[in-house]
Amino acid sequence: MNKYLILCVDDEREVLDSVIQDLDCFEEHFQLEGAQSVSEAKDIIEDALREDTHLALILCDHIMPEQTGISFLIELSENSETNKAKKLLLTGQAGLEDTVEAINHASLDFYLSKPWEGEQIRSVIKDQLTQYMIEHEPELMPWAPVLNTEKIFNAIADNRVSFGE
Repeated sequence: MNKYLILCVDDEREVLDSVIQDLDCFEEHFQLEGAQSVSEAKDIIEDALREDTHLALILCDHIMPEQTGISFLIELSENSETNKAKKLLLTGQAGLEDTVEAINHASLDFYLSKPWEGEQIRSVIKDQLTQYMIEHEPELMPWAPVLNTEKIFNAIADNRVSFGE
């Protein structure tokens, strides 16, 4: 299986630790990393790309000291090496205009507000990762037990039908 990265970005250490703890169920199959700043996140992404690890999903806070989460997600969507990643905003402070800007730039796949429930965030991440794999991973079968099994099997069936035509 290819290597994939889930990256969580939040400048508040307690929030970041909590998010990572909520997502540790994905750690067996994905590289799960946390960053407290956009510059740290960029370093992690660069290292991952050098190791041929794909950024599958980024979960980012909006209000951060050096750059807003939305501007970072827009930047990632404009980069050919990161534009395919699922981009999620986890924040309690993004205004409607900021969120609309991110959606209009096709750089936001999902919005979660703080505070969140662990089961809610795991469900959203699972759905987003399932969609990412269906769109970008040629070998879907190994992901069936890990992600949304029904959607993975449907995609496999759809692929067989389109190859058979």
